[in-house]
Amino acid sequence: MSGTDSAFGIRNMTDKATYERLEKDVSAVKNDIAALAEQITETLNAFASDAGKQARRRYNEARANAESTLDDVSERSSAMIGAAQDAASSIEETLEEVITQRPLATVGLALGLGFLIGVTWRR
Repeated sequence: MSGTDSAFGIRNMTDKATYERLEKDVSAVKNDIAALAEQITETLNAFASDAGKQARRRYNEARANAESTLDDVSERSSAMIGAAQDAASSIEETLEEVITQRPLATVGLALGLGFLIGVTWRR
């Protein structure tokens, strides 16, 4: 029995050593998984931060471009309105000159145009 007891004792010690090694290995794997999860979290946070910064930068660029385009359109429309007003006043001045220089011809022209418009409208 003493041989059996010593074999059982050695086997028990081997099992105990194996169990302790397994506990250490499992603990190391848990620590590695925790460290990996932390690295993944840090990487995702950095990626989200970079994506947010890039989105804000592109938004600001688009906004600046839109404002620049709006300013350009505003300037062009103001210039076009000014040119139209100048043309209208020029036409008005020319008509005034023609009417004062040739009043009978102007009245005849107006009557002729009125007659043509009336005839065209009746048909």
